[in-house]
Amino acid sequence: MKCEGDKVYDKPGNCPVCNMHLVPVGDDGHNHEHHHHGEHKHEHSHETQHHREQTHEHTHHRHSDSGGKYYCPMRCEGDKMYDKPGDCPVCGMHLKKEESKPVPGSAKKIYTCPMHPEIKQDKPGSCPKCGMDLVPEKAEETSEEEKAYKKMAKKFWVALALSIPVFIIAMSEFIPFLNLDEIATRKVWGWVEFILATPVIFYSSWDFFKRGYASVRRWSPNMWTLISIGVGASYLFSVFALIIPGAFPDQFKDASGNVHLYFEAAAVILTLVLLGQVLELRAHSKTNSAIKALLNLVPAVARVIRNGEETEIPLEEVQEGDILRVRPGEKIPVDGFITSGNAVVDESMITGEPIPVDKAENDKVTGGTINGNTSFEMKAEKVGEDTLLAQIIEMVNQASRSRAPIQKLADVVAKYFVQIVVSISLITFAVWAIWGPEPAYVYAFVNAIAVLIIACPCALGLATPMSIMVGSGRMAQAGVLVKDARAIEEMNKVDILIIDKTGTITEGKPALKSFHSFGKLSETDILTIAASVDANSEHPVAEAIVKGAKEKGIKPQKVEQFEAVTGKGVKGILDGKSIGLGNSRLTEDFGATLTKEQQELVKEWQMTGQTVMFLIIEDKVEAIISVADTIKKSSAKAIRDLQSMGVKVFMLTGDNKFTAKAVADELKLDGFEADCLPEDKFKKVKELQAQGKKVAMAGDGINDAPALEQADVGIAMGTGTDIAMQSAEITLVKGDLDGIVRARELSHKVMQNIKQNLFFAFVYNSLGVPVAAGILFPFFGILLSPIIAAAAMSFSSVSVITNALRLRKVKLNSI
Repeated sequence: MKCEGDKVYDKPGNCPVCNMHLVPVGDDGHNHEHHHHGEHKHEHSHETQHHREQTHEHTHHRHSDSGGKYYCPMRCEGDKMYDKPGDCPVCGMHLKKEESKPVPGSAKKIYTCPMHPEIKQDKPGSCPKCGMDLVPEKAEETSEEEKAYKKMAKKFWVALALSIPVFIIAMSEFIPFLNLDEIATRKVWGWVEFILATPVIFYSSWDFFKRGYASVRRWSPNMWTLISIGVGASYLFSVFALIIPGAFPDQFKDASGNVHLYFEAAAVILTLVLLGQVLELRAHSKTNSAIKALLNLVPAVARVIRNGEETEIPLEEVQEGDILRVRPGEKIPVDGFITSGNAVVDESMITGEPIPVDKAENDKVTGGTINGNTSFEMKAEKVGEDTLLAQIIEMVNQASRSRAPIQKLADVVAKYFVQIVVSISLITFAVWAIWGPEPAYVYAFVNAIAVLIIACPCALGLATPMSIMVGSGRMAQAGVLVKDARAIEEMNKVDILIIDKTGTITEGKPALKSFHSFGKLSETDILTIAASVDANSEHPVAEAIVKGAKEKGIKPQKVEQFEAVTGKGVKGILDGKSIGLGNSRLTEDFGATLTKEQQELVKEWQMTGQTVMFLIIEDKVEAIISVADTIKKSSAKAIRDLQSMGVKVFMLTGDNKFTAKAVADELKLDGFEADCLPEDKFKKVKELQAQGKKVAMAGDGINDAPALEQADVGIAMGTGTDIAMQSAEITLVKGDLDGIVRARELSHKVMQNIKQNLFFAFVYNSLGVPVAAGILFPFFGILLSPIIAAAAMSFSSVSVITNALRLRKVKLNSI
């Protein structure tokens, strides 16, 4: 039953909560090994590692043992998934459907013509008879959440229609102009109330009583236990009072001998609870709107080019290696790369970056992003559940189902909450019955019912999961993917961020950096000659120089007798002169030398991490050109933003200390270490954790995986390797430091939202229960009607969900 969440016991026996027999976690003893290993970790990483191991195990359990698609938002039975829709057997909440990924081979739609229904085909297109667009033969099914909402709404309206007259009849003595006593006796009106209230109990609200009975049978008391006891007591009291009034003490009777009935309390309370459920179901459908929005990014069809012909096919039929055409304004169907043409692609829905990105041949494109005003052809590389969009949806699903550590507090309180409330209700009855004013038993009964009705453990239980569900979706929209809720909570506590240099701070590829003339050559001459001789080379340094020259508007010229000299550089003939561009060994081949001043300049550039190339004409070095791994444009601002949030930024790199110092000084980092091996990064993380620091590690390579796994929060740059993403708990779709700023900012806002929800739930229950018990009566003469208590209880859960929904609209300073 997982009554105590993920708690694992070290010996057989019965569960101390529900008394069910404990079962082994795994036949191979794998969990016990984890548990033992966790006890011997150093104190700062013990909980992190042990939690991660448990999470991995439960994730495996979920996928291997349960083929269900529905889960309880309260996670009453841990990661258990259910095969069909309905209510949670523990807490009674409506089960949520896990939004599925776009997978090939799913049920195919049949398309037909509205005018000629005999025309049917398995793909969209035009009717061959009349030319009308074909439409799906079956309309889109109403979502299960929508069905549950409509069913609950119908019951609410029936209850409302019956409760209003019951309420008017009961309150008629306070409405003088009605004069109902002139029409019939109070006894007759009592039977009318009974007839009207009974369908509210047995039709509109019977599910609530079934939930309450199930909670008692399972010994997992919840809000339905309290409602069932409170409303059931009111209804049964009124039925017995109507049938056998003589069995009641005189305190309960009026001057005519009629016992005061509480049918209106039972009916109105249940109607208000129904209203709360209706609003809750409506709000619930919005909590995973981020996943639905991601699913809507997938186009229904794709245009495939086969044998030179373009045909439109359902997305499920696209295969790896297909050549697809994407027209202006269309959604890109799958992941791949451009084979012909160019495009300006809006990737904001995947990366969170608002500026469209220029794409040319061989550039990668992502399924679900939107093409601009051009047409292009692309080759499909990843389809179905292998696409980035499908992986994002899966990660958001997992994160929204996971439990944050902060939820433990709410779980502990909720565990004993109902028992405490029932106890307070009994004490309230006793105190009022003994010391209350006349009629004491009436006061005692009404106030005891009010205590049961106003208490709302549901608000406590919903406080964390609702915020996690909405927050993880909002983070995905900003290009930040989280594996579980723990990562969100830990990211908010991080005070040190360790980053790699290559690919994280820098672009991870060489680019033209500097050039300097030693003679009469102008800057344009230097770049023209260098680009011309490098144009035929495939070396990354040569490509960087040619690209840099083209960006400055320089066109390479034709070079004769081109030759690539292995390990040295390139050479050729330009305008009848022998030209060379390469390292110091190539200068020796040309017989060229450098002056002492020129050597000093070269050394100075090299000490800042630049790769220096010598431009040689005939036998003289005319200029030097350098390339370097350039710092990303976004890095400096992102690091400043993180530091302003109280996060110290350290750089650990495998580069030499001169390059590392140059980058650290330029970006004003809080510290750096050079010449780092993978184990050095791992040891540095452990060292900082031993000092009591919360450490986040960002990286993109295989060498970063051990440190990512050890860190309190591992952050993988989306441009990196798969193993880095597997080791990390947060993945940035676009691999730059801006994503870390967004992750920090959003984690702070999610945790702030959770704390607001918990504060509201605790304060509401802490104030509501004593007021319902009548604590204000001796001082101010104020008593809380059970009807008002029911309204407050219903809206407490709704207010928690509404507050969580604010995260959908949260604006980020980093965008």
